[in-house]
Amino acid sequence: MTSKDTNPKDMAASTRLDLSLFPPAARAYGALALQEGGLKYGGYNYRVMGVMASVYYAACGRHLDKWWNGEDADPITQVPHLASALACLAVVIDAVEQGNLNDDRPPKQSVDIYRRFESIIDQLQQLYDCRMPRYRASKGHEQ
Repeated sequence: MTSKDTNPKDMAASTRLDLSLFPPAARAYGALALQEGGLKYGGYNYRVMGVMASVYYAACGRHLDKWWNGEDADPITQVPHLASALACLAVVIDAVEQGNLNDDRPPKQSVDIYRRFESIIDQLQQLYDCRMPRYRASKGHEQ
């Protein structure tokens, strides 16, 4: 069996960002939601006008909450809530990179609370070694 030398392009590509790692399904979800937004508000409106961080943060949270609560897609548009949440993040990322984010986040708060609470969680897990399931399966959410 003979082997072929590596194409010089292959070597150069190995030092670049590998966009093939981003799942195509997620790309399609994001594109669907951005297409909906383009039809509703105009394509790339967010890039022309800029965006307020709080608006997209809140919208992303609403879509994730609806999905978490069992509503997979908007009942009117049929656009999956995960697609809309992903589009919200994409718009904020685009605004950060374009320099047109109206950064109205509140003043920074320490996130040290998460590290502090990990020791309490560890203690609770040792105290209750019989871990109960988070919830019992209900209609439409069988495990």
